[in-house]
Amino acid sequence: MNRPASHRPATTPPDADQAPCPCDLGESRRLRLADCCGRWHGGALHLQAPDALALMRSRYSAYVLDRLDYLRETWDPARCPADLAPNEPGLRWLGLSIRRHEVIDADHARVSFVARSKSGGKAHRLVETSRFERRDGRWLYIDGDVGEPGPVA
Repeated sequence: MNRPASHRPATTPPDADQAPCPCDLGESRRLRLADCCGRWHGGALHLQAPDALALMRSRYSAYVLDRLDYLRETWDPARCPADLAPNEPGLRWLGLSIRRHEVIDADHARVSFVARSKSGGKAHRLVETSRFERRDGRWLYIDGDVGEPGPVA
């Protein structure tokens, strides 16, 4: 179910799929990446997240693991930035909290979340409400409204 190692960024350890999933589904830390978001990153279910929430979680995990190809493949091609870059050295992702998942219709949804990280000794929060659209049976990230991601007190 995993992409061949040659398709993984150098920063993703070869055994990452056996580690707990970064999305922390259910906040249990018991699901392995391979059994959670990793199944959408590669293999037989590649790019087949069943809904916008699963895609959102898998994109967070892809950010944590620097799986930039997956991020590009799940982004609206007209809006994906050309300068998508790996995580800065020293950046640590600390967790994901889903605030709301709103199904608008069969092909449109919104997900509000908070992603926490730490860099340079400072904690940060990315607060976003993301828009998703299903096209040709696949969910894509369209864009989002970002809150203030500044330092956390």
